[in-house]
Amino acid sequence: MRPNRIDSTHATRVVIIGAGPAGLLLGQLLTSAGIDNIVLEQRTAEHVSARIRAGILESDTVDALQRAGVGARMAKEGLVHHGIELSFNGDRHRIDFQALIGRDVTVYGQTEVTKDLMGARRSAGAVTVYEAEDVELHDFDGSRARVSYRKQGVRHEVHCDFIAGCDGFHGVSRASVPATSKKIFERTYPFSWLGILSDTPPVAGELIYARHERGFALCSMRSTARSRYYVQVPATEKIERWSDSRFWDELRYRLDAPTAEAVVTGPSIEKSIAPLRSFVCEPLRFGRLFLAGDAAHIVPPTGAKGLNLAVSDVLYLAEGLIAHYEHGDAQGLDQYSERCLRRVWKAERFSWWMTSLLHSFPDSDDFSHRIQEAELDYLTHSDSARRALAENYVGLPR
Repeated sequence: MRPNRIDSTHATRVVIIGAGPAGLLLGQLLTSAGIDNIVLEQRTAEHVSARIRAGILESDTVDALQRAGVGARMAKEGLVHHGIELSFNGDRHRIDFQALIGRDVTVYGQTEVTKDLMGARRSAGAVTVYEAEDVELHDFDGSRARVSYRKQGVRHEVHCDFIAGCDGFHGVSRASVPATSKKIFERTYPFSWLGILSDTPPVAGELIYARHERGFALCSMRSTARSRYYVQVPATEKIERWSDSRFWDELRYRLDAPTAEAVVTGPSIEKSIAPLRSFVCEPLRFGRLFLAGDAAHIVPPTGAKGLNLAVSDVLYLAEGLIAHYEHGDAQGLDQYSERCLRRVWKAERFSWWMTSLLHSFPDSDDFSHRIQEAELDYLTHSDSARRALAENYVGLPR
């Protein structure tokens, strides 16, 4: 087949690239508003629904999913957390979100959010093309855009008004923008998170963020019977070097004694290493192409902002598209990038701060260690400092 041959031509209002939570939520919001759209996804539906990702939802994210009509299972199975705990120097200190700001977060895995959104899209009869290969974006700097892709040997082309690039950090959307039209801000951290998922009860009722001289550790969960644990490892670490028993030993070593004693161990059902980076692409709009979620920005997972930032982007974009189609109002689309980036950079700052506060850096000296200890001591003894952490963690207002 010749690369430039088109076998089938279609038209829609919005083409959404990527069937992760950002793309699926945008599709759900547009479909509910009667705006025709199509989602293109490179992977299979089974792969998308099985991806293990974060699971801390801000209160505004919970509200958004409920308003979108995909919150029923989350309301039944999600775990509402009223705070987190910080562990350092052998003690645990609780940050009480409810007492400080009267809000909370919900533990509900991104995998489950994705499944709920996929189910809603199927029920609505909206079009999702999985295993869409060789996706290319065309003419998004003109009066009407096009997206081409190959499916089972057939080359398709979709004409559209707008393209939403929700295809993640390695996707085609941001890569399609000329380098001269975008500015990249990036920081790569010299460590990664080694994480395991296990069918064991969580060690505590809320998340524990632990700072230790050997490195950071996190005790998290997906349900009352499934735990998610992480330890900081060098950026060059290999997963093959970590048996389950080595992981459990290292995790317990980094926790305070009572918590370490209470950890219930078991075989891992998933084990992976995730690098940490801070990344922002500016702007988020290029003519008729809009970037959202990980296609536009990445945050270290320490602040639990990744999925929540993606949802925030999508809400701004959906508002702009709905206003455009229903009222001919372009203001929301024109201001999309600016509105998103104000929130993005605040989340980047918070995630960088949490990462800097709790991790061991290979080039740190005694002065740096003392500064971390002083910051933690101030944080756990100042209502103002705890309140600032709480309002950022639970989510700043849109």
